[in-house]
Amino acid sequence: MSTEQTKPISLPVFDAQGQSVGSVEVDPAELGGSVNKQLLHEVVLMHLANQRAGTHSTLRRGEVAGSTKKLFRQKGTGNARVGTRRSNKRRGGGTAKGPKPRDYEYHMPKKAVRAATRMALLSRLVDNEAVVIDELILPAIQTKRVAGVLKNLQVADKTCLISLAKTEIDENQTIYKSARNIRGMAVLPAAQLNAYEILRPKRLVLTKAALQELCKSAKWK
Repeated sequence: MSTEQTKPISLPVFDAQGQSVGSVEVDPAELGGSVNKQLLHEVVLMHLANQRAGTHSTLRRGEVAGSTKKLFRQKGTGNARVGTRRSNKRRGGGTAKGPKPRDYEYHMPKKAVRAATRMALLSRLVDNEAVVIDELILPAIQTKRVAGVLKNLQVADKTCLISLAKTEIDENQTIYKSARNIRGMAVLPAAQLNAYEILRPKRLVLTKAALQELCKSAKWK
């Protein structure tokens, strides 16, 4: 199912105190213009599968300790017929068709993954689940100050992802260290965003520079 968006999206821009300092318009065409829920679902499943360790392992009948001798004869005992102690029907026996270590990783076409990233961002903007801040600069590592900014933006009680532009990260490395102790918080450069990272948290906080970088980035085309 695909949902098209044609009208420009106007987003308010806030400062660190939570006060409105203007607005910014986003052309949906720069983000694909539509949201395909089925594609988003498939790409998110791909990201989740690629995170699986695949180290699960069980012992099967041929691997558990125990004799392979039949416990007692087939007939004449009055008991139900049985096999060996290793049977999956007995306590301590092997597992029937149990999991073994495997690699769950797979990849979809790059164009589909990039399109899903655009759609994920567009859906956040359309559903008013993205907050735009003019800038986020910290002179030193200050977790309390970041928590205060999130509270001013009314996203402190929700899982949140902060995305910064490349230039902002190069100039200021303290954001990562200031936010890492806040539960449910994550900080990512705009260039490393994907559909899963955008949709996973309840709210997306973007700096104005990061939003412009995402809309203009040739990497997504």
